[in-house]
This record gives sequence, structure tokens and C-alpha cells, in this order.
Amino acid sequence: MAIPQSFIQELLSRVDVVDIVGRYVQLKKGGANFMGLCPFHSEKSPSFTVSPSKQFFHCFGCGKNGNAIGFLMEHAGMGFVEAVQELANQCGLQVPQDDISPAERQRQAQQKQKAESLSDLLEKAGESYCKHLRAAPKAIEYLKKRGVSGEVSKRFGLGYAPAGWHGLASVFAEYDNPQLEECGLVIVGEDDSRRYDRFRDRLMFPIRNVKGECIGFGGRVFGDEKPKYLNSPETPVFHKGRELYGLYEARQALRDMGYALVTEGYMDVVALAQLGFANAVATLGTACTPEHVQKLFRFTDAVVFSFDGDGAGRRAARKALDAALPLATDTRSIKFLFLPSEHDPDSFIREFGPEAFSRYVGDATPLSRFLIESASEGCDLGQTEGRAHMASNARPLWSLLPDGALKRQLLSEIAALAQLDSRDLSDIWAQEAARTAPAARRTPPAANPQAPEWDAPPGNWESAPDWADAAA
Repeated sequence: MAIPQSFIQELLSRVDVVDIVGRYVQLKKGGANFMGLCPFHSEKSPSFTVSPSKQFFHCFGCGKNGNAIGFLMEHAGMGFVEAVQELANQCGLQVPQDDISPAERQRQAQQKQKAESLSDLLEKAGESYCKHLRAAPKAIEYLKKRGVSGEVSKRFGLGYAPAGWHGLASVFAEYDNPQLEECGLVIVGEDDSRRYDRFRDRLMFPIRNVKGECIGFGGRVFGDEKPKYLNSPETPVFHKGRELYGLYEARQALRDMGYALVTEGYMDVVALAQLGFANAVATLGTACTPEHVQKLFRFTDAVVFSFDGDGAGRRAARKALDAALPLATDTRSIKFLFLPSEHDPDSFIREFGPEAFSRYVGDATPLSRFLIESASEGCDLGQTEGRAHMASNARPLWSLLPDGALKRQLLSEIAALAQLDSRDLSDIWAQEAARTAPAARRTPPAANPQAPEWDAPPGNWESAPDWADAAA
């Protein structure tokens, strides 16, 4: 979307950076400026200033600075267009879009209006679930047993969906509103068209986007019924492959603790926050995606994936590796934490304590080592065939990395394990890529007999494009 620079200037002239920053940071007047504790790094004495005259923020500790748009991008994890749209909404301005037709502009406006309407319905349902929690002894008992305090429960907006089939009918006067089905709160039977609540007799976890808006729910049973977790379906406002549970609540902790801890469940996130690890987030019943990883890197340069040590945990870790590789630049840290098979993060911390868990995090497997371990799985490196198999397995993983020092060092490590020179391995991989290239990539027979039959990639694989930039 192309937004005219003139509109950006007008927008910045209408907003007050002190007001925008003040919604996230407690500011106090200090001379001509306002002062507060920096939201981008941990500090005890305020070094963060906001200038109303210059409409600029600056931290003398970590060096972060910018205008109101930059603050929303850095602190709330918004993209540029999203931050501009957010400020425009607050000012009652319409963002001009020079590169789209009036019909498309109208479609986008209708889409936005629908999203706001669906989010309002979800917020109202969440408020109802919170009220029901206070009168649900078994839900309260479950949370107490898991060591979750009322303060943490309130922070995450936990609630309880009553056991009845039509509990939301007392919340929404128009229970037949089609949008209740569209946002995933109500199910309509295919055979009899009867309507009933999707979530019944479950502990409710509201899922929020980075702006704090409710976009869906996860519901957990109290016993051994299946499914243990029930998630909202894909809707116009909720996409599992893009959202992370707990990210909104974890934003400040990600900066304070310096890394994101990715877990596998809602309860892990809540329990970890209770036990001192408020930087935990979770995928939403789906494998980790590049969109998940990219969103995390808006808030921190270090990500630790935590998985069970069993086969399922290893498979989930491998999918996370595939998602993370295109974004593994030289300035980012990506690690994989494998707990003993009998433990999840919650149970491990309760048995061994937060310090022991922190040591586990510090000793987590770096991405480079996990890549080699994954490529070596099932390969006997003591035999020539095993080393050749490992090198072949490593090629598609290695090729996903953006060019840089990490990629070049890994080429050398893989070559050493395969007992090859780096240049020889690079040539072998180029030939293998040419043989396995899709037919569409082959160059048809040329009139020139000297022309190559194959459109093979260059022999120097180290010049691969920066896929992190492409993904961004």
C-alpha cells in the first residue's frame, strides 16, 4: 500500500507523541520533556524521554528513538501501515491509498468494519466468561491446583463457559445473529440448523492480537475428555498460523528478559507467567509458521522453542526449525529446548525451581547444532554412505538460511562432517539441485548448441538470496 508522504506529515501533526507513549509508559514531567522507564530495556532509573516540542522519543540508555509511528512499530509490534492506520483511526482520518480502486477501498472499509464488529462480540463474550468464572468453584479449584493466582488470571482474562447449550443466549439478545457463528462463538447444526454454544463447561483463554483486541478463544476441559483443548475456528479476525497466545501480555517481558519462550499450550503460558517467566507464548494448536517467528522478532532478537523430549516434541521442533531458518540472520539467536519426556515447563519449574529452568534455557540447543542433528538423523557418520546421506539431508535446510556468517560457517561444518572440502560440497549441492529441479525450471533445447540444457543454479551457493528480507 502506497501512503502519500503528505498524509504521514499531516497525521503526525495531529497526534501527540506524549499521549501515544503515555498509554504504554508512565511518564512524569521533567522540565520541557517527559521522563519514564524505558519500555525497550530493563532499567531502574528513567533514561527515556519524550519531547512534546519535537514530537520525538529517545532513550539515552539503549538508543531507541523515533516518532509516534515508530513507537507503535517498536513497542506494539505493528507494521508501518498498521501503525499509520491505528493513529489515523484515533484522529478520525481516512488513510489515502493511491494504488487501489474506489471499489477496493470500499471493500477494505467494509472488511475493517466487519472485523471491528466481530471483535466487539468476542469481547462481550469474554466479559461474560470472566463473570461466570467467579461463580464456578471447579474452575477456581483447578486454577488453584495449577498455582495460578487471581492476579494472573485477571491479567490473561481467564473465564469459564457454563455447561449449558445456550449460555450465550443470556449475553446476546439476538442469539440468531449470523455474526455469532462467523466469529466462532456459536455453531449451527448442518442437519437441523439448531444453534448452540461452541464452548461449554470449559476454562476459557481469550486470544488477543498485538493491539489487545480479542480475536478468539481457547477452551480447556477439566477432566480427560477429548478434545482437551478446543480452539476458535478460522475467522475473518483469527488466523492460527499468524497469532501467538500470550504475545500481547508478554510484550514487556520479552524486552526485559531478552528472549521469547515458545511453548505448546495455553496453560503453559499462564503457569509460566505465574512462576516468573512472563516472556512465554504459545502456538494455537498448529505447527509453528514463519509468520509466528517473524512476529516474535518484532519484539526480541532471541527465541527459544520449548518442546517435550518425546517423538512428538521432536517433530514439532523440526517444523519450528523449518519456519525459523529463513529468518535466522547473524544478529538473531534461535534455540531449541528439550525437557525430559516426563516434564513440561510448568512441571519442571515446580519440581526443580526457576533457576534450574533458566539454566536449561541457557544450555538449549542452538539452531546450527539442531540443523546438523536433524540432517544426521538415521545416518551413520562413521560410514561413507552415512556421511553422504547427511550432506544430502542438510542441503534443503542450509539453503533456507539467509546469506551471512552463520550460513558460511555451517557450510564449513557440514563439509567437515562429510569429509569434503567446502567448495566440493557446494558444487555437489548445485548439481543435486539441478537434477531435482522442477521441469518448469529447465531451459528448453536451445538453437545454440553451446547453450546449457539445464538452467542450473550457480555453483556458489553462498550467494543465495536473503530469504529473511523476502519474507519480511
